[in-house]
Amino acid sequence: KMIKELKGAILVISGPSGCGKSTLLKEIYKSIPNYYFSISTTTRALRGEEEDGVDYNFVSQEEFEKDIKDDKFLEYAKVHNNYYGTMLQPIIKALNDGKLVIFDIDVQGHKILRKKLGNLITSVFITTPSLKILEQRLIARDTDTTEMIQKRVENAKIEIESFTDYDYLIVNDNIHKAIKEILAIANIARAKTKIFDKKSIVENWINS
Repeated sequence: KMIKELKGAILVISGPSGCGKSTLLKEIYKSIPNYYFSISTTTRALRGEEEDGVDYNFVSQEEFEKDIKDDKFLEYAKVHNNYYGTMLQPIIKALNDGKLVIFDIDVQGHKILRKKLGNLITSVFITTPSLKILEQRLIARDTDTTEMIQKRVENAKIEIESFTDYDYLIVNDNIHKAIKEILAIANIARAKTKIFDKKSIVENWINS
């Protein structure tokens, strides 16, 4: 019932590390005033420049497990001995406020959200033109160890198999073109949910 009343929209963005997601997300933030970026809650320790409440909500394992018991997560998973999850409450608030809720999550997370929130979701998978280019970008970025890069590349090979589960695919070979595409998709996500409020739309149209 709760989900039916919501006025916002959800945009899910997935894609391997190095595909240019963060650059494209920054463009959405610049161009779309009324958005809410969903930050994950995690039990892992802060790294480097990270800030609590900006990069993640950092909590203790006890706290996280209590929230699982209390059904406070939309989705959660355990990765390398740490929990990661999406709290339901802030999402519902943002949707009720008519915001575009943006998720940057992996293909597993997308599957779960699709199941739970179905037609509120518009999703896009972002990738490089080829695996080789992805590898080159990761090496050029110079933020990961060689071992980590290999891991990311292997992971990308698995993730690419799922791109057909998404509404849209962006092959990011030209950043200007990719920016235009991501903004078009974000605006479509917005427009799509207006369809759900049929009753008030019809009444307004007749009476205005």
